[in-house]
Amino acid sequence: MKIEGVGIVGAGAMGNGIAQTAAVAGLNVVMIDVTEAALSKGVATLISSLGRLVSKGKLDANARAASLARIETSTDYQRLVDVDLVIEAATENNDLKVRILKQIEAVARPDAIIASNTSSISITALGATLADPSRFIGMHFFNPVPMMPLVEIIRGVRTSQAVAEAIRELTVRFDKTPIGVKNSSGFVVNRILVPMINEAFFVLAEGVATPDEIDAGMKLGANHPIGPLALADLVGLDVVLSVLDVFLKDFGDPKYRACPLLRELVAAGRLGRKTGHGVYSYG
Repeated sequence: MKIEGVGIVGAGAMGNGIAQTAAVAGLNVVMIDVTEAALSKGVATLISSLGRLVSKGKLDANARAASLARIETSTDYQRLVDVDLVIEAATENNDLKVRILKQIEAVARPDAIIASNTSSISITALGATLADPSRFIGMHFFNPVPMMPLVEIIRGVRTSQAVAEAIRELTVRFDKTPIGVKNSSGFVVNRILVPMINEAFFVLAEGVATPDEIDAGMKLGANHPIGPLALADLVGLDVVLSVLDVFLKDFGDPKYRACPLLRELVAAGRLGRKTGHGVYSYG
């Protein structure tokens, strides 16, 4: 199953990062979103990211130009008709993802692979909403996509072996490291990481330490490159909350109950870097 053309639905942080990664790897990319404004913002982020790679000597100017030339944007799902793989990269909302996946299935070739970049939702359950679950798989990238080397590859109960092998090969072509993960809420990384972030919010809410002290403690005491509260701001507090709510629903274990402070900040619209204010302020 040779993959040369990739469609990506969603031009946000994950979608434009995946688009950049695919284009740099030499694949033709079609990036879809609902508005031209969303696409323009995604392309601007991508251009800036490629520029940083050039300035750091990790990519030359010709490769940058060639990568940009391989990326097409559109609001029309029909542009996905010729690609070999379509990756859904929408926000972590089950109903939204199902709706997008059905739109993808309506236009994608019968032999095209369909993947989701979900960070917590069951691949088996999402795949069951499609007419052919055998071609559906989870492909969980990490933010920021161009810099993070890991991709979790999640097979649903009905995902074919050929699809899993093709996606593993593509991940290596993307210069990423794939790990095979059993279909389970949160998979590996978020199953461990998100409860830790949630606990950091409980520590903050109880006044045990300030945000800076909490993050410094985990950076200097646990050798983490970024503190859990700063990481929550980077990921998006709304995303962290959504993942916790999925865990609580799927596992039924109260240890996944979201900290009320986290829920309060999300209700206030303080979602992190993308809104300019979360735990920290970003001017």
